[in-house]
Amino acid sequence: MSDLEGFGFVLPHWFYWGWLAVMPLIMMALDRWQRKRKGPVEEELTPVPGELHEPTPQERHPDAGVNGFTRVIDWISEHSGVFVAFWTVNAVCFYFFEVVMRYIFNMPTIWVHEASFLLLGMQYLLAGAFALLHGAHVRVDVLYNLLPERGQVGMDIFTSMFFFIFALALAITSWTFFQNSYSMHETTVETWGIQYYPVKAMMLLGAILILLAGVSKLIKDIALFIRLGKEGAA
Repeated sequence: MSDLEGFGFVLPHWFYWGWLAVMPLIMMALDRWQRKRKGPVEEELTPVPGELHEPTPQERHPDAGVNGFTRVIDWISEHSGVFVAFWTVNAVCFYFFEVVMRYIFNMPTIWVHEASFLLLGMQYLLAGAFALLHGAHVRVDVLYNLLPERGQVGMDIFTSMFFFIFALALAITSWTFFQNSYSMHETTVETWGIQYYPVKAMMLLGAILILLAGVSKLIKDIALFIRLGKEGAA
């Protein structure tokens, strides 16, 4: 007899991991098919009331430092972010199922909360490269905005060393966490008891992705810094 009998429907572990891997690919394929069917559509950006967005030097010079390597890294960063963004749909569906089972059938689940917070935690880690690519990370720009354009790029280059310290530390510790978790076949302590080492693997993957995104950004920043210097001297 299974230890989970008597808890109603329990999502199988293999289906959870498999669905997280396959579902975004299905959604991305459907989105691509829909775009082809409708044809190219120009997206209009609606400014947020009361919010002024000052373009960054990188936004004013999007071609600076772009080469084959940075294109590949930026493509990976872009699509990894889109991939995990679709996971949010799963969390919504999971909690809808939980509400129905709990308040209509009086049969609360043992897996929805755990499945959702693990999903969102992995999403947070894996979306870091996408956020860095689009300049979406929180930054303190009180002094940054006072600098000239080349000074802003120089500040980005200087502060990147702190970023790489963080990213490398995250990658090293994540590798240690993953090794330990995999060697002991770690599972969560809740009744559902799903494997934990895939979560630790996503920590490592997220660290690698954001590290690569940082390298791509640094290459483009250095090229832009040099270009602005030449333009200023001309």
